[in-house]
Order: sequence, then C-alpha cells, then structure tokens
Amino acid sequence: MSDAAQPTAAEVRAAAEAVKTALDRHLAAVERRSGEEDPAVYDAFNELAAAAEAYDELLYDRYGEVTPFEIPGEDTLPPYTGPEEPSALSVLIRRDYAVAEPQRLMAQARRVEAADEEAPDVEASGTVHGALGLLFGEFEPDEIASRHKEFGLEEGDSTLWVTAADESADPGEWLQAPFEEVDPERVVCRFDVSTVFDEEFDDDIEDDEDDEDDEDIEDIDDDEDRDDEDGDADLTELDGDLDTDLDTDLDEDDEPARLEADR
Repeated sequence: MSDAAQPTAAEVRAAAEAVKTALDRHLAAVERRSGEEDPAVYDAFNELAAAAEAYDELLYDRYGEVTPFEIPGEDTLPPYTGPEEPSALSVLIRRDYAVAEPQRLMAQARRVEAADEEAPDVEASGTVHGALGLLFGEFEPDEIASRHKEFGLEEGDSTLWVTAADESADPGEWLQAPFEEVDPERVVCRFDVSTVFDEEFDDDIEDDEDDEDDEDIEDIDDDEDRDDEDGDADLTELDGDLDTDLDTDLDEDDEPARLEADR
C-alpha cells in the first residue's frame, strides 16, 4: 500500500476501540445466552471477528505489525432462517478444472468446429480459451463433468448450494452478478467435493494401518516369547529324561554298568 493510502494512527486507534467494544458485547451475549445455538451469541461472534480482522489489516498497513489472534473459519452453515415452505429456489454450482492437456482440448474443439456447418470462417479452436468456449457452448456442464478427461481437463473442487427464495426472480434480474447476493442463512442444503476430503480419509486409513502393523508386531513378539518358553520347557523335560536314563544305567556303586556283548 502506498504512503498516501495508508490509514492514519487515529483510524488504527478507532479500530482497536471497536475490537474492545465487540469483545464486551460478545462476553455479554455469552453470559446471557439461552442455549447452544443462541443467535445473539452467533451475531456477537461475527461482529467480533469482523472487528478483529479490520483492526489487524489497519495495524499491518500502518505499522507493519500483526495481531496474535486467528479467527477460525466456519465449518458449517449458519442456522436456516428462510421460509419453511419455499415457493422458489436457486441452485448455485461451481466446478473448478485445470487444463491438463491443451492439445487434447483443442483437438476436441476442432471436431465440434468441423461438424458445425454454420461456424464462422475464423477458427476458434486454435487457442485454449477459444476451445473452451466451443466445448462449453456445445456440451452441458454435467456432460463435461462426466467426460472431462476426454476434453483434457482435470477436476478440482466443486460445490453446489440450493438456496430458498420467497418468489422467483424477474427474467434477467441477476444475470450480471449471479453469485453476488447469496444469503448463507437461506441455504437449504450444500454439497462440497474436494481432494482435501480424500486426503483426510487416506490419512485416517494410513493411521489405522499403522496401528494394525504395530499390533501385528506385538503379536509376533508374543508368539516368539511363547515359543521361547515352550522351548525352555521342552529342554527341561529332555534334561529330566536324560538324567533318568543315566540313573538306570548306573550300578549300585554309582559306576556305569558294563554292557554285555557277544564276543
């Protein structure tokens, strides 16, 4: 940030005072809360988070310093406050892709271009962005999602939100900014897909496998200990048998008995 755009010391001080006020309000809401999901506590938390974030930004812009506080992100949606019986809804979808094979992408676009008799003389399939325009104009998003490898694309994260509305929007009303006014408190349901979840699942599996390997090693050690004990017992019995055999071969004078053999 340039010096001219830097916040003043007074603005930083005002932001600090706002954090103090938000802290007091949050504590008061917690002390008066009526249950685990008290909306007053939720609102006070959000106000405190916003005040702390604003102060942190101003502090850094003015003095190059940061606060030791970290505001946790929301793992779940806020409580639903929309109509109990929605008469309209919006489905918001986002899918991310990486262009893994540009040549494959443009080859598929050339096939689409060749099959279109009314296509303009200018070839759009010669560039990646032109090929993307052709493919997404020809195929439905769901079909591209199911055939993304054929188009040289690699899937990233995706999310789908179903939001409730009191009435349907007027035609063309939100087309210029389709995702600008999304109220998270009106989300009926939400579905997220991410490799992050797969990695967490794989980590859990690896931890379980490591635990099983440790148990197997312990079992082997126990088996070896039992084998050693059994072996020691067998040796003891063997020594006893040998002593008994020797005792029977001794004569009354404790001298070895002479074996008679035919001469």
